[in-house]
Amino acid sequence: MAMAEGNTSYLGLTAIITACEGDAREFLAVFQFSFFCVAATLKIDKVTDFAGVSNFVILAVTTFLLNGTHYFRQTVLTCLAVAWGLRLSIFLLLRILEWGEDRRMDNKRNNLARFAVFWTLQGIWVWTVSLPVTIVNGIVTRNPEIQVVDVLGWAMWGIGVTIEAIGDQQKLRFKRDLASQRRWCDVGVWKWSRHPNYFGEILLWCGVFVASTPVLKGGQWGAVASPILITLLLLFLSGIPLLEASADKKHGSNPEYRAYKHRTSPLIPLPPTLYGSLSKTLKTVFLFEFPLYNKTKPAASEESLLPES
Repeated sequence: MAMAEGNTSYLGLTAIITACEGDAREFLAVFQFSFFCVAATLKIDKVTDFAGVSNFVILAVTTFLLNGTHYFRQTVLTCLAVAWGLRLSIFLLLRILEWGEDRRMDNKRNNLARFAVFWTLQGIWVWTVSLPVTIVNGIVTRNPEIQVVDVLGWAMWGIGVTIEAIGDQQKLRFKRDLASQRRWCDVGVWKWSRHPNYFGEILLWCGVFVASTPVLKGGQWGAVASPILITLLLLFLSGIPLLEASADKKHGSNPEYRAYKHRTSPLIPLPPTLYGSLSKTLKTVFLFEFPLYNKTKPAASEESLLPES
């Protein structure tokens, strides 16, 4: 069933699938709602991230199958979304089963209203970030030849997902090491970035959007909301600010930790010697070292431990 270009009802379908507002044809229509009911009834958060990320897989596969064209570009973008979603959802599920709880849910799991709001926002997040894939799969009938920008987008996705996967595994191994329990993660790619997994996440979704641009037209350029939203969330809301505040609270009195923050980029991986030598202005303007990421202040006697910027 090929969808006419500009047919907004198809986007409406993807919104319905994600928000679980009902579609008797498919169990997909109640995907998020089913997981929410389980989580709310049992007051658990072990399925929260799994449900959110795996919903990307459901959306990508569903929109691909509903479309009758299956162009190469559609196939590739669908495979990229599925590969990322399967890897991350399984990783997050196994990790939360090992750790036992998600501290983000401490003030929500026993409050049905807050819990419901969180799950609703999660559905909106899934739908918005999936836009490049659902638009290419569903409402675009043009199929220009593969261009350089397609390959560039796929390469960005490949680099991003590789950095994210490596970062996730390195940090997991670090946290499993009893000798590292009271330290911050500064091994592997974490020596070059305080949040390399988030850098990979942003880069891969920017890549998916870039790879969708050859077929976008008119209002379909709204797909740019995907990389914008994921970037804003990780930079200012649920990502870096929360983790930085938590790490500062745990290790802020440790001069070695403050030195680590000074020489390590918050997001974009860079050699520590290079980043540590940059001025505060350059770090803030070009490398996202925002004041909200720093809740620690070195004592006067310790300032000499930090390289001058």
